[in-house]
Amino acid sequence: MSSKIYFNTGRRLSLRRMVTGMATTLHHRLAPRHAKRVARDLLLTPQRDQRAITAPAGLSEQPLATPQGEIMTYRLGSGPVWLLVHGWSGSARQFFPLMEQIAAAGFTALAYDHPAHGQSAGRHGHLPLFLRTLETLLEHEAPPVAVTAHSMGAAVVLSSHHPALAGVPLLLIAPVLDYVPQLYGMVARSGYSMPLFKAVVRDIEEEFQLPLANLDPLGQLLARTSPATIVHDRGDRFAPYLDSARAAEQGEHVSLITTEGLGHGRILASAPLFSAIGHLRQTL
Repeated sequence: MSSKIYFNTGRRLSLRRMVTGMATTLHHRLAPRHAKRVARDLLLTPQRDQRAITAPAGLSEQPLATPQGEIMTYRLGSGPVWLLVHGWSGSARQFFPLMEQIAAAGFTALAYDHPAHGQSAGRHGHLPLFLRTLETLLEHEAPPVAVTAHSMGAAVVLSSHHPALAGVPLLLIAPVLDYVPQLYGMVARSGYSMPLFKAVVRDIEEEFQLPLANLDPLGQLLARTSPATIVHDRGDRFAPYLDSARAAEQGEHVSLITTEGLGHGRILASAPLFSAIGHLRQTL
């Protein structure tokens, strides 16, 4: 979804929500096909990450042609593959500081831009598309020995049943775990027409043969047996901290590192995360 809605968790501007609901509902009734095209542009267009982050020395950038469109991959170091998966409206460049640490420890840090993100092709994005892209990438790479994922990237990784991810230790940063209910809740709070949104979702489900109801990142995390470490800020406004706390409470293999005052983005360059990276690499 557009970050204007995906990251809109406030409950203010009730008048704007009411007007949005009336306008999108009327549009859907009068011109359903056009309304769906407009909705796809609004709800499924991420913001390109424009932050200036210096690339590490030795970083290799290489495009990969996939059925989902050309994506850009980033590789640093040598040795076993350590995969990094970013979230909505993010990019692989967010991981550059982590990639330097991973490469220095004797691994190949491999990251990529989701479709419609960073330097990858595409205009629209959504979880089924990201899931298929991840699985295409895994077919072209050696199986990873560890996976780090941020935000919605965690939902993508946990939704995959690719054998290359089975038994792989996970490091999840501010993960979106209760993805589908949170998605629908955010759209509802925005005031956008739910029938119109559901029509867009049905088109995606038919195209990818993947009902969203089948996606349960939290359930998949709890069903895994390999170690999973979550680093999450208690005050995160975008990915509910309580879902991570619940996962750590219910899953014996899930551990939680709680931070304070780092939010959803600054946590990516924080000492607690770097410490978690160091601990995980010692176990591999």
